[in-house]
Amino acid sequence: MEISTVGVQPDQSRDDGGHVFDLLASKLRRPQTRTMAVRRTSLIRRLEREDSRPIVTVVAPAGYGKTTLLSQWAERDGRAFGWVSVDEKDNDPKVLLTYVAETLDAIEPVGKRVFDALASPACSVPGSVVPRLSSAFASMISPVVLILDDVHLLHNSECRAALSVLADHVPGGSRLVLAGRTEPPLRIARLRAEGRLAEIGPADLSLTVQDAASLLRAAEVVLGDEDVAALHRRTEGWPVGLYLAALYLREGGSPRDAAASFGGDDRFVSEYVESEFLARISSSQRTFLTRTAVLERMSGPLCEAVLDAPGSAAILADLARSNLLLVPLDHRGQWYRYHHLFRDLLLAELERVEPGLLPVLRGRAAAWYLANDVPEEALEYSILAGDVETVARLLQTLWSPVYRQGRTATLQRWFSWLDERGGIEGRPLVAMNAAFLAERTGQPAQAERWADAVDRWQKDASPPPDAYTEAMAATLRAVSCRRGAEQMRADADEAAQKFAAANFVPGVAPLLQGTARVLCGDLDDGDAFFSDALSLEEERGSPDITALTLCERSLVAMARHQWDHAESFAGCAHARIRQGGVEDSYAAALTSAVQARAAVHRGDVPAARRELMNALRLRPLMTYAHPHWAVQLRFVLIRVHLALADVAGARTIMREADEILRRRPLLGILVGEAQDLRDRLATERRSASLTASSLTAAELRLLPMLSTHLPVHEIAAEMYLSPHTVRAQGKSIYRKLGVAGRVQAIARARELGLLEG
Repeated sequence: MEISTVGVQPDQSRDDGGHVFDLLASKLRRPQTRTMAVRRTSLIRRLEREDSRPIVTVVAPAGYGKTTLLSQWAERDGRAFGWVSVDEKDNDPKVLLTYVAETLDAIEPVGKRVFDALASPACSVPGSVVPRLSSAFASMISPVVLILDDVHLLHNSECRAALSVLADHVPGGSRLVLAGRTEPPLRIARLRAEGRLAEIGPADLSLTVQDAASLLRAAEVVLGDEDVAALHRRTEGWPVGLYLAALYLREGGSPRDAAASFGGDDRFVSEYVESEFLARISSSQRTFLTRTAVLERMSGPLCEAVLDAPGSAAILADLARSNLLLVPLDHRGQWYRYHHLFRDLLLAELERVEPGLLPVLRGRAAAWYLANDVPEEALEYSILAGDVETVARLLQTLWSPVYRQGRTATLQRWFSWLDERGGIEGRPLVAMNAAFLAERTGQPAQAERWADAVDRWQKDASPPPDAYTEAMAATLRAVSCRRGAEQMRADADEAAQKFAAANFVPGVAPLLQGTARVLCGDLDDGDAFFSDALSLEEERGSPDITALTLCERSLVAMARHQWDHAESFAGCAHARIRQGGVEDSYAAALTSAVQARAAVHRGDVPAARRELMNALRLRPLMTYAHPHWAVQLRFVLIRVHLALADVAGARTIMREADEILRRRPLLGILVGEAQDLRDRLATERRSASLTASSLTAAELRLLPMLSTHLPVHEIAAEMYLSPHTVRAQGKSIYRKLGVAGRVQAIARARELGLLEG
């Protein structure tokens, strides 16, 4: 059975750059309108009259025909319509904004830089993704209506903030439409005051008496005017209530009973589903409806697998032909979903009648998706089934491709779910993956926590682990360098030996071997290993590892005063970062730093300042989770600051280096280098006034969040800080940027290159 997707497979480059996960085509397709649907002509005309208002909100409870209205509008309007049907899995900003970018790109290309930012694992959503996508949206020449349906399902604060910012960049002649059950994440009062907002609510969406009569006629139900009026009065014009009443009447129900059963809220529909509808259909249909309610979308083969009942595909086809609250998801009649309200009610019925069956059905769905090579859907259904073992196994397989696609929020959700159920402790590869994810995304405390878990497992492992698992554990120990440079050297060598035994030698192994030897003062041996790493990376092609290796060779060349070689290696690292679309990664921080130092040496101050600002912006990603690279980065930055007569910036960075060295005090030659730099800074007599270069890593982490419309308490919750800390850091940022408030700070940061936009 084909599962309809768009985009490209993981790890395949787009023609315009970057990597993207498989997208569900149905989420980007405008839903088909029902044959029984009432034409919402007056509302569509109103939308046309209010065309000068670029933001449209359609807010009403379930069953008011929000999607139907928008679909009919798209049929009538001459502009291109981009459509995104939001679901729970879109609570990863990279996922949500990839869907938005794809639907816009299908209308007019949004550009490589947007998809590069979306694909970069470490790329800041508010700092890079949103500014690039907003700029591309604002620059569109073709008028477009961008619709995001069911936005009430978004609870991730970065997703909600992104939509609020996107609303500020709607190009002339275009519109942004947010539809859902609750008020969307916009600055509603401001948009109203500016006359930029068109609002449609339940009262607007309620059907008139004439609309009700039209719906009944379309359903081939004949009623007198008094019965129609009574039914309309009882349902208060609620579209889904009238729709269900029409189905009820078509099946032989009386007008009086219909008027009594379908009031203006879902309680009446729930009562009808429980006491009337399910009682009137065949037992096979009832079983099919309630049990398939566990599925977000359905096909015949999937239903047969989940119900373990041949013939289920035929039942699905019959229900589709009867127009029974099924929403088609493709043009071939293969995939459907229930109307959201109807599914909620069916699922509640299943939980009431057969609660023990839910995990069984979801487990079967997971097995079907896995057999059909859709492991992510299998993992999601395994989570719903509470199947810790399967989730752990699938996460171990999926984490690397999903990370390379930039979907760190999705990975963090999966790891968090496992962690809450004790599913990471005792599973070494899963713990290692959690540690590597935290290490690469600037979360050193989490990285250390999972490194400890791996140590505990290795101490108690029985039977002995396989060579690959031992190699990965040694790699993690070498990266974290918690026991000093000499032990890092031994760990890196062990990792290389174990990888060789497993017939798999990644470039990270000789990179770590070389880094350890440099820390131990052996530049020649270190450089030889870096050369080996580059040879391996030419075959395997990890841009982060390649760039880090080239940076290490550049630093070795600088130590030897071979500046031509140093500059060449730095330039190659920069090219690999750009080619790989990872310009916001932790490796890019060191790349910009070595480029800045090379620029200083050749006297190109503007280039040095530009690269310095980029390195400063990215340096929060370089933490004590990989202390050798983090301290090297800061020592390069200190030397650049001093060359540019920026003593305050140098001292800020030195304090960060000292903090890392406090946690990792045995970093070989870096310890002596730190003392030399401290001594030099102690003798500096030049002015040390605070400027943008004095922003701390913590302040740089906060800066992108200031560019959102989130209030302080929501920023604090997102960053796991107190509101007091956020306010204090904000005031420090304003002082160092020489501004009075948040808006000015963002503008100044963009001028300096600390933020995009």
